[in-house]
Amino acid sequence: MNPVVRLALEEDIGSGDVTTLACVPADRMARGRFLAREPLVIAGLDLLRDLYHAPTLLKRDGDRCAAGETVAEVAGPARLLLTHERVALNFLQRLSGVATAARQFADAVAGTGCRVLDTRKTTPGLRALEKAAAAAGGVTNHRIGLFDAILIKNNHIAAAGGVRQAIGNARSSGLPIEIEVRTRAELDEALASGAEHLLLDNLTPAEAAEWVRHIAGRTKVELSGGITLANVRAYAETGADFVSSGAITHSARAMDLSFRLELL
Repeated sequence: MNPVVRLALEEDIGSGDVTTLACVPADRMARGRFLAREPLVIAGLDLLRDLYHAPTLLKRDGDRCAAGETVAEVAGPARLLLTHERVALNFLQRLSGVATAARQFADAVAGTGCRVLDTRKTTPGLRALEKAAAAAGGVTNHRIGLFDAILIKNNHIAAAGGVRQAIGNARSSGLPIEIEVRTRAELDEALASGAEHLLLDNLTPAEAAEWVRHIAGRTKVELSGGITLANVRAYAETGADFVSSGAITHSARAMDLSFRLELL
C-alpha cells in the first residue's frame, strides 16, 4: 500500500469507524460507483487499488470525463466501502483538480511550441502524486525535488558571490543547471558563463519577448512569476521554451466527484 494512503486511512479511521460499525451489519455486501459530477480530467485512480479489492477502473488518469460519468466501480463488504469512501474521494478530488488545471494550461499554449512546467509548490507529502496528476493532465514535470537538478536562484547567487561563481561552482555536480537572472547584466553574465537554461522571473510578456530576442536561441529559456491561465498564452508566444506555474498544484480546485453505494 502506498504509505500516503496508509497515513490517510490512519488519520481518518483512528480507533474505528464508529458510525459504520454501529449501523451496518458485518456480513452486508455492496457495490459502489465513483461519479464525476462536473467536467474534469481524472487522476488518482490507481490509488483505488490500495483502498478496495480489485476495483474496476473505467477511465485512465488523464482522461476527460463528462458530468455524470462513472470513473470506477468497487464491490465488497459494505463496511469497507463506507470506511474508505472519504479517503478515496479526497485523493480523487484533489488529484483530478491538479490534472484538470494542468490540462487547461496545456490547452492554452497549444500550437506555440512552448511547454508548460509544474513546480515544487506542492502539498507536503503529496508531491509524487500531484506531479503524476500534473503529467497526466498534459504538462511537463520540472525537477522533483532539490536532489535531481540544479536551479540557482537569487539567494544562491548572493551566497556564491555572483552569477559566474555560482555557475562555475555548480558544474562539478554533473547535474543539469538552470539559473535565475533578474537583470540584463546578470543575463549577459550567465550567457558568457555558458548557462544552459535560464529562468526569467516576473517579467511582463513584452519584457520577456525582448529578453528572448536578445538571447537569440543561445540557451533554453523558462518564464515564471505571475503566470496564470489568463496570461499563459501571451507568455508562451514570446518564443520561450518553457513557462512554469505554481498555480497548477498550489491553487488547483478540488473537483466534484461522489460515491454512490447500493446493496448486493
